[in-house]
Amino acid sequence: MRFSTSFLLALPVLVAAQQQKPLGENLQAWFDKAKSYIPGSPLGAGAARVAAKNVTPLTKDNWAEKLKPTTSNPSKGPETWMVFVSGGNKTCYGLCAGVETAWNESAAIFAADPTAPHLGYIDCDTNAILCSIWAAGPPAIWYFLLPIAGKDQSTPATTIYIVPLNTTTTTANEIVQIHTAKNYEKRPVYESFIHPFDGWLAKAGLNVPVGYILFGFGLIPSWSFMLLISFVSRTVMSRRIGNPNVQRAEAQRRAQPQGGAPAANNL
Repeated sequence: MRFSTSFLLALPVLVAAQQQKPLGENLQAWFDKAKSYIPGSPLGAGAARVAAKNVTPLTKDNWAEKLKPTTSNPSKGPETWMVFVSGGNKTCYGLCAGVETAWNESAAIFAADPTAPHLGYIDCDTNAILCSIWAAGPPAIWYFLLPIAGKDQSTPATTIYIVPLNTTTTTANEIVQIHTAKNYEKRPVYESFIHPFDGWLAKAGLNVPVGYILFGFGLIPSWSFMLLISFVSRTVMSRRIGNPNVQRAEAQRRAQPQGGAPAANNL
């Protein structure tokens, strides 16, 4: 028996009679049951293919253009985006494989949900500069509420929630419920000077240059900072020891009686 992308997209038909539960939960239940019945199930590969079609890869060059409302009607806002921040051996230390699988499965579920948010994906290994611009670390979901400009062309602030993901226990259902159950609201609203849209760095046009600087610092080995500190401290100490004025002042300080009047200067 072979399963393809069409099977994943047909899941809503299987759960149409179960109206007492949210669509996302029913889809996840059927998805898990199907996997349990099929040894070596190809559903994971099918979910990855669905995710590839329905998830927008974000880079340092396209993120600002992609994360924009697709409508100009204020009554339809705000527009939601779920962006999965992941990584490989460099940024996630090889621990994101399980979360990647859960994300792909959740993307397959969202593909059959008409209320699903827009989905985005960032790999911090290959898009390290973007992760530096956002100060984002994997694995996490960045949940965006993108406001739509009003009739006066004023645009409210962009609301962001950051939901960290556990590398060992995260399931597709948990990711889906970030949206369907509004579990993102359990996290505080992200407010920072490095907010990608409303932080003062972004408003001053400095978020990208600062992101490059942070990326550059990240390339410097940690031992080089220790070497620099050691060099500076040795330089300062050698100058203090070699300066006769400093030595004379230090000798007078030591000769001064504790709690007494300062020693008189010999003329």
